[in-house]
Amino acid sequence: MPSRRIALFPATFDPPTHGHMETVLRGSRLFDEVVVAVYAEPSKQTLFSAAERLELVEEAVRDLGVTNVRVRSYNRRLTADLAREEGACALIRGLRAVSDFDYELQLAHMNKALAPDVETVVLLASARYSFLSSTIVREVARLGGDVAPWVPRVVAERLSERFGHPHAAVNLPEVLDAEVGADRIAGFMSTDDRVR
Repeated sequence: MPSRRIALFPATFDPPTHGHMETVLRGSRLFDEVVVAVYAEPSKQTLFSAAERLELVEEAVRDLGVTNVRVRSYNRRLTADLAREEGACALIRGLRAVSDFDYELQLAHMNKALAPDVETVVLLASARYSFLSSTIVREVARLGGDVAPWVPRVVAERLSERFGHPHAAVNLPEVLDAEVGADRIAGFMSTDDRVR
């Protein structure tokens, strides 16, 4: 019996976005198991604590309805070491735009030097989310904008509570749907009547 193909998807997730969840969903179709690794103490200041980010990611992943994704946190260690500990054959990275490429290329080469048996698999963001970042979401929410189209419902609610803007969380159906066909993965809303 062939060994299970495990991939690690590491990020800060401050907060998790639909772009992150799209990457999780697509990764879950490529690998037997995806381990979503929430980096607990990044060098940058975070809006949400490590425990809050872990909880947000767990709930967002649960809402995807996929059964081969596990969420965990990690801290003060190399991602390459965590990948080896998890038995991962790959690191999943999302690429939104050309501006991400240089950083991701350097990271991939460093991780390959640290863990030669772990490949980096880059998934291109769909056009719908190619501009999206946690930084942009935080700023829009802070200024009272509606972030519901770009983040899981639980994240929109938490951002609304954090910034005191009740209109920042709108009760929209989730944009991501675990039953979406692979041919529609890049355009979630094109034919989904539940999402406007």
